Amino acid sequence: MMVSMLSDAQDEAPLAGLRVIEVSSFVAAPLGGMTLAQLGAEVIRVDPLGGAPDTTRWPVSPDGKSLYWAGLNKGKRSVTADLRSPEGQRAVTALIADSGPDGGIVLTNAGYPWLSYDALKEARPDLIHLHITGGHDGSPAVDYTVNAALGFPLTTGPEGTAGPVNHVLPAWDVACGLYAAIGILAAERARRRTGEGRSVRLPLADVALAVTGYLGFLAEGQLSAGRPRVGNHLYGGFARDFTTGSGDSVMVVTLTPRHYADLARVTGRADALAAVEKALGADFSADSDRYAHREVIAALIAPWFAEHTTAEVTEALGGTSVLWERYRTFAELAADPGTLANPMVSLIDQPGIGAILATGTPLAQRGVDSAPRPAPVLGADTATVLGLAR
Repeated sequence: MMVSMLSDAQDEAPLAGLRVIEVSSFVAAPLGGMTLAQLGAEVIRVDPLGGAPDTTRWPVSPDGKSLYWAGLNKGKRSVTADLRSPEGQRAVTALIADSGPDGGIVLTNAGYPWLSYDALKEARPDLIHLHITGGHDGSPAVDYTVNAALGFPLTTGPEGTAGPVNHVLPAWDVACGLYAAIGILAAERARRRTGEGRSVRLPLADVALAVTGYLGFLAEGQLSAGRPRVGNHLYGGFARDFTTGSGDSVMVVTLTPRHYADLARVTGRADALAAVEKALGADFSADSDRYAHREVIAALIAPWFAEHTTAEVTEALGGTSVLWERYRTFAELAADPGTLANPMVSLIDQPGIGAILATGTPLAQRGVDSAPRPAPVLGADTATVLGLAR
């Protein structure tokens, strides 16, 4: 039976005492496990000997260490085992079975038969087992292939673009990881009420399809030809990028009539826009009309941004309701003193890499340290954890 490894401070965390065994790789499952760890759960990531394929995944540090792996495994414990040998499989099964009343929880995207719900529930009858798969039919899929099938790359990019445009953010992996954390907590809540475990299957493709439906994209595709490519314009409203006299790009968003009115006033275009509005028989207080005539509005406003430096734009828009931000690189974000001033961000000493900026959980609450904890060295907890499980 595993014994508690919690400090007094960790006892206040909302998920204190919860134990999760994670056998995973890449984004969705590791993110789900880290989300639980950030809220106080003891998450033990189990890797094959030498590490799973994501242990070397880019981005990497100047000396080739994976920043990706370090970023997605913060605050966990790390165990390595020969997952293809009977001895290694027995050790991990025992770790799951003997993980205490708040344990018996598995998060995985691996397809080992011995790691399935049906196999493991023999050793742990109240097992909670969440398995991330590709498609709902068991077919393989990753974020990039799922995204390609849904229509987003053929709707992203400037008007007139012929081919697909992928985006950098693995949005479906991220959403899937957060769904995984919610799914485990829901199953654990049910087990507390009933004493029974359960199997939860979470197909990555279904996460993406569900969100596509929630946002109305699926129904839009059913009822019309689908949305056009509009570049950096906001579909159905007025928002787009402008270039300042300093050469910076800024994103300006008007979601309400007040936002639009403030933008028209600050740029000195209120009278001109009102005249155009009247001539077109339009109502620029309405999202639909601002969208329909977006190029006209943008053509009138763009010169004001071009005539003013970024500092002047910042001063002029400050104190107004207009929503805007300057486009920045990741390097600029990292160098901004305001980034490190955020309580969620810390400069941590990541073993094997050194001092790096890292983020904790955005769920600020009592008992949760928003500052991140480093990821473990691969296999660092093997002897301790497997010893406790015996």
